Amino acid sequence: MNNGNILMKTQVAYKLLNLRKDGTFGPLFINRKQIIPLNVWLKAEDHPTKGYAHRPGWHVAPRPEAPHLSTKGRIWMRVKIRDFVELKRPESQGGTWWLAEWMMVIAPVPWEDLA
Repeated sequence: MNNGNILMKTQVAYKLLNLRKDGTFGPLFINRKQIIPLNVWLKAEDHPTKGYAHRPGWHVAPRPEAPHLSTKGRIWMRVKIRDFVELKRPESQGGTWWLAEWMMVIAPVPWEDLA
């Protein structure tokens, strides 16, 4: 993520994660076996994956909304991010997304915040 438009501040964001039967959290598509811990800064890794656009970084949203993704077996998490760029996506995919070099998962988003 060596882009001149990187924002160097810390920002609250939201990430949809797999909620596994053993209670651990993991990415939806890329590097699916990774276990995502709580309250630890994680540096984004680059895992080119066949069939997916190459966009390295943690994919997060400014709101817990991703109309194109199912929430079955998944959970919205509040996260903190740093060193990120804005990625414009179609409104059908939630609009603005951020690609972050660093992410810390904080806590699940309460149900009442998802309405």
